[in-house]
Amino acid sequence: MRLSKLFFTTLRDDPAEAEMQSHRLLLRAGYVRQLGSGIYSLLPLGKRVNDRVEQIIREEQNAIGGQEMEMPVVHPADVWRASGRYQAIGPELGRFKDRNGRDMVLAMTHEEVVAMLLADVVRSWRQLPMMVYHFQTKWRDEPRARGGLIRVREFVMKDAYSCDRDEAGLDASYWAQHGAYVRIFERLGLDTIAVSSDVGMMGGSLAHEFMVLNPAGEDVLVLCESCGYAANRQVAVIRHLPAAPEEALALEEIATPGTTTIATLAAFLGVDATRTAKAAFFMAGDGRLITAIVRGDHEVNETKLLNAVQATGGFRPATVEEIKAAGMEPGYGSPIGAHDTVVAVDELVAQSANLVAGANREGFHLRNVNVGRDFTPDIIADLTNAQEGDPCPTCGEPVILRNGIEVGNIFKLGTTYTDAFGATYLGEDGVAHPIVMGSYGIGVGRNVACIVEAHHDEKGIIWPAEVAPYAAHLVSIGAAKEPRVAEVAERLHALAAEAGREILWDDRDESPGVKFTDAELLGMPWILTVSPRSLAAGGVEVTERATGERATRTLEETGALLRGD
Repeated sequence: MRLSKLFFTTLRDDPAEAEMQSHRLLLRAGYVRQLGSGIYSLLPLGKRVNDRVEQIIREEQNAIGGQEMEMPVVHPADVWRASGRYQAIGPELGRFKDRNGRDMVLAMTHEEVVAMLLADVVRSWRQLPMMVYHFQTKWRDEPRARGGLIRVREFVMKDAYSCDRDEAGLDASYWAQHGAYVRIFERLGLDTIAVSSDVGMMGGSLAHEFMVLNPAGEDVLVLCESCGYAANRQVAVIRHLPAAPEEALALEEIATPGTTTIATLAAFLGVDATRTAKAAFFMAGDGRLITAIVRGDHEVNETKLLNAVQATGGFRPATVEEIKAAGMEPGYGSPIGAHDTVVAVDELVAQSANLVAGANREGFHLRNVNVGRDFTPDIIADLTNAQEGDPCPTCGEPVILRNGIEVGNIFKLGTTYTDAFGATYLGEDGVAHPIVMGSYGIGVGRNVACIVEAHHDEKGIIWPAEVAPYAAHLVSIGAAKEPRVAEVAERLHALAAEAGREILWDDRDESPGVKFTDAELLGMPWILTVSPRSLAAGGVEVTERATGERATRTLEETGALLRGD
């Protein structure tokens, strides 16, 4: 490919909106362009990388028996109503009406469609197990797209679905996908950690996320370097040290003006935050006001709370008016005397005696609040975020917290969707059984971005060979004055084509500085320079982009390099 004909342009300055290195470099190097918030076009270079990532995923899915297919991106809403997710998912789900007024959905995943197909296609146990997958556009109306391709609203995902006779079959499929994911990410040049995660809107009984450590990652991972425990903080188990036993003291109201935060309250009273209880208020999508109580030195984990109260439609912060309507005072709130609210209390608060909590009166708190005596919770559960240094739930050693970016996930769905659509098979026993499903996703564009995050330097991108858009970047210098330069460059271009390894040839009438700057920015594994000086030295100057090492090689040796000999 001649660079003079390539549909692209580079940017000399960093884009002001770019907040991550991958975003900055993919824009600067002409791989992508933004159309709208969280909506990107892949230019030819970006499409070639995307295709290479897809091919690696395809090969590993096929290797474990996956069958590629394609399912629609637009679904009748009734399909999602049948599973219950049309009602349960908030505004992230794209909803619209067709010209006949029928409710439609832009797919964010395809469990419902697969379950419908299973109900139509599968009859006998002899047809199982099977595994299908596709690459398809997804739409998720993220509240805050960020990081270029890291968090977008429109994207291509590989989603695979295992279909088994029973839980034992699902277990085998699940771990086969786990192994395939390990191989995929190794081939992509990504170091990943598989962590336990929340099943979320997918449902089911077990999930793992494959994470790349990155300080800009939105997910917080709880890791134990001693025993290998790894979990997303959304689901990480807290191993609390038991609270010291105390005799319950008499409830006492005290004036605490201007203490609407735990920090100001603790300072005013001269107590540690561990001796306080704080309230957080949420409105669930099903209309319930949720009051969560955790110890003052902890934060509410919304995923744990959502699961504990079994709320549908997600959460939003409750308004001042909604809190007051339930008999509570923002900044000085507690469940004492409250009404029309679901009260969820963290386990540690339930075990702790004589805490300071809000009096539901502005400027006042209560000393010696005891759960069970002063108010009765509806739910007691682990509701808090793990913190750095907490004891590991497995071995007791201190955990560490690290940020990560999710590059893939796997879920054991069980019969959640097949039950909804009547997808059964006739077993060897002559009885109908529900088909057992698993779901396995990889966002292609996010993986492209994470590869750049992991493989770049101050000059630009450094693509691993398996995903690079071209095998090498050929730079010809001084061709106008030295015909031999153009002749050797043409021959190299042909040799690469003969080897089935396309290269990108910068044949533009630009200065050497511009050409080399662009070559380093675009990031092909090898930079091949043909110039009067290189020819005088014996051939082609070959630079390995990752290391910067240079050597002059003959035309034949360079051809062997391109062939992979």
